[in-house]
Amino acid sequence: MQIDVKENVEELTKKDFVSDQAVRWCPGCGDYMILAMMQKTFARMNHRKEDFLSISGIGCSSRITYYLDTFGFHSIHGRAIAVATGAKLANPQQNVWVFTGDGDCMAIGGNHFIHTCRRNVDLNIIIFNNKIYGMTKGQSSPTTPVGTKTKTAPEGSYEQPFNIGEVAIGAGASFFARVPDNDPKLLEEVMMQAYLHKGTSVIEVLQNCVIFTDGIHEAITSRDTKDDNQLRLEHGKPMIFGKELDKGIRINGMKLAKTDLDENRDEVIIHDQTEMETQLHIALANLQLPDHPVAMGIIRQVIRPSYGEVVHQAIEAERKNSEFKSLKDLFLSGSTWDIN
Repeated sequence: MQIDVKENVEELTKKDFVSDQAVRWCPGCGDYMILAMMQKTFARMNHRKEDFLSISGIGCSSRITYYLDTFGFHSIHGRAIAVATGAKLANPQQNVWVFTGDGDCMAIGGNHFIHTCRRNVDLNIIIFNNKIYGMTKGQSSPTTPVGTKTKTAPEGSYEQPFNIGEVAIGAGASFFARVPDNDPKLLEEVMMQAYLHKGTSVIEVLQNCVIFTDGIHEAITSRDTKDDNQLRLEHGKPMIFGKELDKGIRINGMKLAKTDLDENRDEVIIHDQTEMETQLHIALANLQLPDHPVAMGIIRQVIRPSYGEVVHQAIEAERKNSEFKSLKDLFLSGSTWDIN
């Protein structure tokens, strides 16, 4: 999809968003693709460069703020979304992007994440999901699959993991998408759609850590298996997948199920990312291998008032109804006296 939003804004290129800092990620890390597509996509956005704000927490993903030539904060563990919320409320014109990892966002930052989704703060949140704590050397994270051997679970992780899409949509996110780190075209498209969306936009990137979870997403992302293991969603189109495009997704009772098109073509669901009810979108986010393909692309995109709109409308209403037009008027409204 081609999106052109340039109107009376200085023409920018990818190079305008490349900083002078040496990129320090492991060779082969999926973070490089996210950085490259973020720089490219920033150049397409209808914003002055000085209005871009990049905010991160702690972890390998959070080094990205050094590599993007924008205003930014490298904040503290789990608090990137809180910092971003304050910045957006203080200056609604800012184009604010939050970069975080599955550990940073789903663990210590989990409370900030769910309430941001609930409030529908106008932020763009990119979650680098490699299903491990990478920077701190391989401990289980909240998205580590059961049975995965880690530094904190050498016999295999025994905790049930979060599904980021289920958490985001269940908490009220008005936009949720999932993208593999080796699909630049889809990543760019989803980033642009997130930018155009007014409200909390959450993008989960299935990102490969070559050191601690190398190949964790390979069954989904590899050239040989992705056609059968990815459900590429497009709004208004049937949920069809497979190398021969011969499989689809239908509703079976209270669940989603895959089916052969020859048998049940008429039952294949048409994707509606704008549906306000959350049940189907959560079910799509929860599709997992080996029984089902993993949903990719924009799963949910609904319109509702953003937190900033509601807050600033409330402030303006109070100002109009208040008998005090300034803080000085308030201070002088009661009993006063002069001190000589």
